[in-house]
Amino acid sequence: MTRLKPIHIGPVTIDEPVILAPMTGVTDRPFRTLVKRFGAGLTVTEMIASEAMVRETRQSLHKAAWDPCEAPVSMQLAGCEPRVMAEAAKLNRDRGAAIIDINMGCPVKKIVNGQAGSHLMRDLKLAAQLIDATVKAVDCPVTLKMRMGWCHDSLNAPELARIAEDLGVRMITVHGRTRNQLYSGSADWAFVRRVKEAVRLPVVVNGDICTLDDVDVALEQSGADAVMIGRGAYGKPWLLGQAMAWLARGERRPAPALAAQYALIVEHYGLMLELYGRDTGVNLARKHLGWYTKGLPGSAEFRNKVNFVGDPAMVLAMLRDFYARVMDGGAALAIAA
Repeated sequence: MTRLKPIHIGPVTIDEPVILAPMTGVTDRPFRTLVKRFGAGLTVTEMIASEAMVRETRQSLHKAAWDPCEAPVSMQLAGCEPRVMAEAAKLNRDRGAAIIDINMGCPVKKIVNGQAGSHLMRDLKLAAQLIDATVKAVDCPVTLKMRMGWCHDSLNAPELARIAEDLGVRMITVHGRTRNQLYSGSADWAFVRRVKEAVRLPVVVNGDICTLDDVDVALEQSGADAVMIGRGAYGKPWLLGQAMAWLARGERRPAPALAAQYALIVEHYGLMLELYGRDTGVNLARKHLGWYTKGLPGSAEFRNKVNFVGDPAMVLAMLRDFYARVMDGGAALAIAA
């Protein structure tokens, strides 16, 4: 078990540096609110396109929305034009961001083809211009998230990290894959140590951290100052809190009981409907229902049916019936009736 010290990101102190990764379509305000309730040193918004932020599109404003319980919150931006990134950073700072995070790690083709995300690891000159413009635009700390490099022939994360440090970035996060790997193979946590040795900044290890054992091994191999958990938290918003308890006290905190998980899902569903409206909320919530119920008896059959239901009341009824069957007739759900 590794014990982590508080990290300082400019004026922001993260006492327990277990961080929720930014994940498009997942880490919206409802999900982050639940994660923060169980425990998270820092939450990061979904990736927000800088140009969309400047135009203040409905989607970008949804992504930038945050709950007071998250404070301090980090807002992540992606883009390829320094002037636009600077303006978007100012707007997010005005919306309450304590930290602006720059995305240079997204491997998705649409983002890369727009010369943003991990494409910038192929163009360090442009990457430096983006970082410089963003840092100079705001009075809050700026952080950077990247991959190891574009491919295994160009593992330039240490070089980019040094550039970022010289330009005033306050923390570096490294996902232990190249862009060309996308999400295949395994994250190389040991590589992150090369970035840690290249800079004096706090360094965060990210990728494939799904269990408390993963937390230990990732920190040991990387020598990182903090851990960032992403896909491991799918359907388990309590995982970061478990990691914090483990790192702070050596406590292996159990997952919530099924009745508590059921209540959490119902709450999560309601928060998504409230934020997005009925139709969009129902559609976006389906993946969460799948993640929460995965591995429970009959979950595949449940998902195959609920994914074609558009009436929220019917979805909630199906959800209640499913958990009632799982818990032997639903006696444990009586108080939720």
